[in-house]
Amino acid sequence: MIALERRAAPSAVMAWVTPLIAVFATMVAGGLLFALLGKDPVAAIRVIFWEPLFGEFAFYYRPQLLVKGAPLILIAIGLALGFRAGIWNIGAEGQYILGAICGAAVGLALYPAETRWIFPLMVLFGALGGFLWAMIPALLRVTFGANEILVSLMLVYVAERLLSAMALGALRNPEGMGFPGSRNLSQWEASANAELIAGSGMHWGVVAALIAVIFAYVLLEKHVLGFHIRLTGEAPKAARFAGVVPGRLIVICLGISGALAGLAGLFEVTGPAGQITIDFNTGYGFTAIIVAFLGRLHPVGILFAGLLMALTYIGGEIAQSQLGLPGAAISMFQGMLLFFLLAVDVLTRFRLRIGRREPVQALRTEAAE
Repeated sequence: MIALERRAAPSAVMAWVTPLIAVFATMVAGGLLFALLGKDPVAAIRVIFWEPLFGEFAFYYRPQLLVKGAPLILIAIGLALGFRAGIWNIGAEGQYILGAICGAAVGLALYPAETRWIFPLMVLFGALGGFLWAMIPALLRVTFGANEILVSLMLVYVAERLLSAMALGALRNPEGMGFPGSRNLSQWEASANAELIAGSGMHWGVVAALIAVIFAYVLLEKHVLGFHIRLTGEAPKAARFAGVVPGRLIVICLGISGALAGLAGLFEVTGPAGQITIDFNTGYGFTAIIVAFLGRLHPVGILFAGLLMALTYIGGEIAQSQLGLPGAAISMFQGMLLFFLLAVDVLTRFRLRIGRREPVQALRTEAAE
């Protein structure tokens, strides 16, 4: 008989070692996947993890780590706050889209004005768009007890339809000769989220991600709200006795999560993406879930996990161009990270117990005695 037996006290060391084990297991399983596709597994793993950092064109790829990592870190920080309280926002992708739409709409409404207040106003409305979209599952959960997992997830598809409608309708570039998509916001000085240091990849989205990491760390470690979040996730009944109001906490956590996802969308549409298009969203909202868990729901851990996931994005693109790996294989490789993390994580809370199953009659006799 093989059974799982709960450990009396999970190892704190193993809690931080398991992400490294999960990364190693992902590399092994990913290598097998690449071999089945007829590619050299060692070469594929090397391209993904080595080329962006130390390859011939690393000077170009290294700044992209910040560009790709910033939205992942921003979104994952917001998700982690809710996850630690047992509030499951799975629809950050939709909040990311709405933040981009709302922020871009403000900027495009003011085009072609040239004033330094346009970009801050777009940032404000980007955060507001994500916040309001997150309030839908929050208020439905608080008012009617609706499951926030299902509601937030279903709203992603609504957001995608809105994105298509905006790219083809209200926000379409009137000078774009009928092609879908808005004006290029990154080429308009008043709305451009340009690099703060040339060639570094550092833009305002990266600054916001670093501020979010510091804010979340201070909140969780030093503020009473952070204590309530941790207590609710670890001991819900004790949290109620401590005076935590569940409804209020749901609104706060989902609100912060939505606002950060909206900011990520705004910084992306004014920077790397540049415009509202039908395929603007690239799955950052879903990938951020992997980042949050890979970082152990801890702000500093999320910072490093976001950079690691950004490395797989950039390395995956290089592997597709150099080795001909399909994009689906790279997506599966990234998904393996979460799979192995959750699988290995079980061993930090449970131990495997192997033994012979005792006969039912013997158990009954023992119980009677």
